[in-house]
Amino acid sequence: MQSEENLRIDKWLWAVRIFKTRSIATNACKKQRVLINNIAVKPSRIIRINEIINVKQPPIIRTYKVKGLLAKRLAARLVVNFVEDITPEEELQKTVIIKDTGFIKRNKGMGRPTKKERRVIDKLKSMK
Repeated sequence: MQSEENLRIDKWLWAVRIFKTRSIATNACKKQRVLINNIAVKPSRIIRINEIINVKQPPIIRTYKVKGLLAKRLAARLVVNFVEDITPEEELQKTVIIKDTGFIKRNKGMGRPTKKERRVIDKLKSMK
């Protein structure tokens, strides 16, 4: 397995599959969604083993511990050797709560629902 001593945080976030692409990881750092010790970091920040990283992925804040440095992307089953998800259970429950609220997603460009569509939506929400 490939490991490095000096590794940028955006590259590590991509390699351990927290973000789908490296550019998305870089943008998350630039938008101050990646925190180390509750301080927003730049994409070029060098990470170290045993650091705690918070990643804001609305509506929750995920917490990861760096177990190893990984420069290149590996199979998903091998990533567990390099990162540990220590997100508190309370944060994970937020996603369940949002799913249960009954929010119905509308496709972009559909506009506001008509009165008839609103009645159908309300009927579906009341069924839960």
